[in-house]
Amino acid sequence: MSAWKVLVVDDEPPIRAELHYLLAQDSRVGEVLEAGGVTRAVEQIMAGGVDVVFLDISMPGSNGMRLAEFLKNLQTPPVLVFVTAYSEHAVQAFDLDAVDYVLKPVESSRLERALAKVENAIKQRDQRGTGRDLRIPAERDGNKVFILARDISYVEARGDYADIHTQDASYLAKSSMASLEERLANEGFMRVHKSFIVNIGKVHGVRALGQGLMELTLAHEARTIPVSRRRTAQLKETLGIA
Repeated sequence: MSAWKVLVVDDEPPIRAELHYLLAQDSRVGEVLEAGGVTRAVEQIMAGGVDVVFLDISMPGSNGMRLAEFLKNLQTPPVLVFVTAYSEHAVQAFDLDAVDYVLKPVESSRLERALAKVENAIKQRDQRGTGRDLRIPAERDGNKVFILARDISYVEARGDYADIHTQDASYLAKSSMASLEERLANEGFMRVHKSFIVNIGKVHGVRALGQGLMELTLAHEARTIPVSRRRTAQLKETLGIA
């Protein structure tokens, strides 16, 4: 198991610094990043490689629960631990797939128990492997292939069918957009336009165009993806942005 990249999300710098220090003492932790709010946290998570998120709930603007909901939409979400001064959100936190709920001030012995749960969650995730990953049938150069859903960057309508785009190639899927939207809904994908379905985990940037329109940039993709007006609010909620 490689060393973990951990992200600490809290609006109070002294608390971030203390948790950063405690985490850095653990041999399983390789790097500790910090974010003072949800927007910055999303940017760092979308940049890739974050294994664990220690997340405060009560922050100005968009709160930690919204970020947790965003994480659930990712194909391979980081392991989530809530760190908060309040206990009343515990049930909701576990509904959002948090592995632990740690009350402030965080003591080293309590953090160690949380990290043990993190380690167990990461082991279970790794042991699941890719054997049950969803595969989408498609064609390329007259040959039938099966594409792992996690490898798909976006899907684009093509008449009654659709083009599936990965980082390396494009494929023809003889399925409707509606059918693909349904199949990919639980794999971290979202229909952002009548002609586009995107892998939320590969969204690299968001740009407002005015009049309620937006466009997305995806990791390793040169083209931009339009977002329709009626999908904008849902996308913002999914990404945890204002």
